[in-house]
Amino acid sequence: MTGKALAAACSLVLAAGAVVLAVVSAVIHFPRGLVVLACIVLALALGWYGLVRRHTARALGLGAAAVLGIAVLLLLLGRDPLITIAVVAALWLGLAAARLAFRTHVDLRGASPPRRAVLFYNPRSGGGKAARFDLPREARARGIEPIELTGGADLETLVRDAVAAGADGLAMAGGDGSQAVVAAIAAEHGLAYACVPAGTRNHFALDLGVDREDVVGALDAFVDGGERIVDLADVNGRIFVNNVSLGLYAEAVQRQGYREAKLRTILDMVPEVLGPDAEGLHLRWQGPGGHEHSAGVAILVSNNRYRLGRAVGSGTRPHIDDGMLGITVFGAPRGGGAEGRAPQRPWREWTAPAFEVDSGAPVAAGIDGEATYLDPPLKFTIHRHVLRVRIARAHPGASPSALQPDSAWEGIRTLMGLATGRDPRASGAEPTRAPQVEPTRRDSAV
Repeated sequence: MTGKALAAACSLVLAAGAVVLAVVSAVIHFPRGLVVLACIVLALALGWYGLVRRHTARALGLGAAAVLGIAVLLLLLGRDPLITIAVVAALWLGLAAARLAFRTHVDLRGASPPRRAVLFYNPRSGGGKAARFDLPREARARGIEPIELTGGADLETLVRDAVAAGADGLAMAGGDGSQAVVAAIAAEHGLAYACVPAGTRNHFALDLGVDREDVVGALDAFVDGGERIVDLADVNGRIFVNNVSLGLYAEAVQRQGYREAKLRTILDMVPEVLGPDAEGLHLRWQGPGGHEHSAGVAILVSNNRYRLGRAVGSGTRPHIDDGMLGITVFGAPRGGGAEGRAPQRPWREWTAPAFEVDSGAPVAAGIDGEATYLDPPLKFTIHRHVLRVRIARAHPGASPSALQPDSAWEGIRTLMGLATGRDPRASGAEPTRAPQVEPTRRDSAV
């Protein structure tokens, strides 16, 4: 039995065991399960009430929700706690096994190493990862010229100077905002680009298929790495590699004291956006049906679609080469059209090649995690197949969710197939696909 088959079989067995244990416990201790469910629903309602209000009302709502949460724990652990612990452990281990079963590794097409590759690195990113892994020395050992981004230096100027001096491969070791600058110039000149995960979160690296734990190994992309071609997106001419957030989070990061107290600042913003006296965010946009709306809580516009609300792979992009923006509106939109009347989720998502948001004043935005203000209208555009990305052979080469099924039923069916040595996705039954690895025509210039 292969590793994937074993992981798939373990995932199914653990999930089934968790369900059986939960059902047995519910039957034995009836009606305790109903009481627990009622407490959870009431705790969520009271927590929401407190979250969108201030002062005494907030303290009472959140306090009551906390008390009910403690009551739920006591009910679950007060009698036969081993069964509850076993159910939780089986579910957690089952999900971990499913991730192993769906692990992706793509053999990307070969590409000649750059003749003069340059690595730009930010020594402050990721708590000093560049120094900790001695990236300058590792780069020189691979024939890559390291250039440090010192305080006060302009990254775009450094990159353009390197290109003018003959660089034909550009790598960036830093946060996603810096990755966007280097990626944009690489796409503009048709040069090879490598993402070195030396930032804090490295979301772009994750969705590209770069192993975020192998910082030094990412440099091998310019030694014997494979190549894939992906999209970039822009808002009002500014390139981003991940997403642009508008609304609650974007407004919060502009507030004084956000970096010192991030959670408190965001919580203080919630009543302004969702409270009974909230005036909204004064943003206007058109939904997929063409109807005019004003925003709910937040809008997220991404370079390709995010996978949201899934137990496995949530928060990642299955592909970055579909040529479409991912658009997600959190909270019920206001405006005409039936599309916003009865949402099934607390968010609505769709894809489009372009998107526009208007407002009567400058709009707070978080672009790849960096806070700024943008003058309306905000015009979002996708640039299809413009960035030649090099990835080390030892790294996955695709997003962790690239081959993960979209629905729970398809996930179970795929796991059953993998457990028996047959992958249903190989026969075309599964709608997901491997990432594009062949070169394609550049549809637009960046």
